Amino acid sequence: MAVDYAVIVLYLAGLLVMGWWGMRRARSKSDFLVAGRRLGPAMYSGTMAAIVLGGASTIGGVGLGYQYGLSGAWLVFTIGFGLLALSVFFSARISRLRVYTVAQMLDLRYGGSAATVSAVVMWAYTLMLAVTSTIAYATIFDVIFGIDRVAAIALGGAVVICYSALGGMWSITLTDMAQFAVQTVGVLLLLLPIAVVKAGGFAQMAAELPDDYFSPMSIGAQTVFTYVLIYSFGMLIGQDIWQRVFTARSDRVARLGGTAAGTYCLAYAVAGAVIGTAARVLHPDLADPDEAFAVIVDQALPVGLKGLVLAAALSAVMSTSSGALIACATVANNDLWARLRGRAAEARGEGAGREEVRGNRVFILLMGLAVVAVSVALNDVVEALTVAYNLLVGGLLVPILGGLLWKRGTATGALAGIAAGGVTVVASMAWNGILADEPIYYGLLASLAAHVLVSLATRPTDPAVLAAWQQRVTGAGAAGADPAGAPGAAPAAAAPAAAAGTPHATTSASAADPTAPASAPVPPPRKDTR
Repeated sequence: MAVDYAVIVLYLAGLLVMGWWGMRRARSKSDFLVAGRRLGPAMYSGTMAAIVLGGASTIGGVGLGYQYGLSGAWLVFTIGFGLLALSVFFSARISRLRVYTVAQMLDLRYGGSAATVSAVVMWAYTLMLAVTSTIAYATIFDVIFGIDRVAAIALGGAVVICYSALGGMWSITLTDMAQFAVQTVGVLLLLLPIAVVKAGGFAQMAAELPDDYFSPMSIGAQTVFTYVLIYSFGMLIGQDIWQRVFTARSDRVARLGGTAAGTYCLAYAVAGAVIGTAARVLHPDLADPDEAFAVIVDQALPVGLKGLVLAAALSAVMSTSSGALIACATVANNDLWARLRGRAAEARGEGAGREEVRGNRVFILLMGLAVVAVSVALNDVVEALTVAYNLLVGGLLVPILGGLLWKRGTATGALAGIAAGGVTVVASMAWNGILADEPIYYGLLASLAAHVLVSLATRPTDPAVLAAWQQRVTGAGAAGADPAGAPGAAPAAAAPAAAAGTPHATTSASAADPTAPASAPVPPPRKDTR
């Protein structure tokens, strides 16, 4: 076992080294938050796969395979489908926006309080995602080293906070690539074939298990539908996922690299379900299906390889944790704190760039400490994460996709959609139970109805705002390397309004710099010029 310990310790040390290396590249806000928007296809695909394939996909995916057989792959399948949909249909326009957060996209598209409310929901979601991942890798540390829960949370949290704060997204990207490689080798190339061979091959597995273990829908159609609503749609709007899209150096990289990552997720889903099915043959009487991963690693693998596969599980969880942490800190600093202070975009330059990096680094430290504290305080975060996901999808999915796809959507409609979806989700969870399926169904329906009806009942969005939005979406509105932070880089369509002193001037300035808080409400246009 000493060899396995050495493998894991060396892996953790390597993460810190890559964090230090990434720090040397993080010289500006763009470098720190979105890796300078310079990732090519290989790094983009690897880091995207690493962020979406966390502990639920690895340990949970094997557990579902143990419980339901091959249909246990549906959880990770829906994650892969969501990533494919994001990459094929939305990633190019998201990448062209060149913002840092989902709330900045809403501010650019709608303006007003919808962005602030969405930022609060997104912050809560990313915080709970980081908490869940922290508790998951603390459990792995407990299994590996036999240390108590609080010490395990502190140890794992210290490693993740350290390399994330050192170099921001550059450090996280480098560590994600290492984690992607370890996951691929440990789970797909080692554990999968060894588990199948130990179980006697597929013929022996089919002979010993009930037929429904090899049915694609034995997990239940309603469960699959709920997975689609929560995970596939969650992939479309999560800050942690969008922030990775922002790292792509071009639309093509975002589209093709994300498609490759989504396809990899589908293969990973099948692998996890097959490993779980093999574990059912080898160890049919486990009390908890989620124990299947650790048990089969412990019983089926030789010394050395066992440490590598445990490091693969640790990689899956830590990559999700670091991605959620930087997303949480980005929202907290650039959406919530910036609006609370009421500051406009700061002047750029080398000194300002270093100052912004320091500010974002401080917020990673603060949010990391908050994640550790909440992780220590909570015993069961499944319900808390369910609340966060239900609010995220039930409240934000319709306004975000509506902003991307429907020109008639308005700021008031977006706010109504967020409020109606959020209130309905909370009320339904109180009535039906937090873990029930109904809250997400009712929340989405209420959000859709409110967004459409209120948008149609209110004045259309200012044509100047829509023109600025359209220029940004098509990539024609950038007046510099990073329009999200370029001072005074008003899109061309909005410039005449500003120059003429019309009421649209403040809106145009906000669209030019989505990092700035929304200005005072703009009087509606005199006529609909759609």
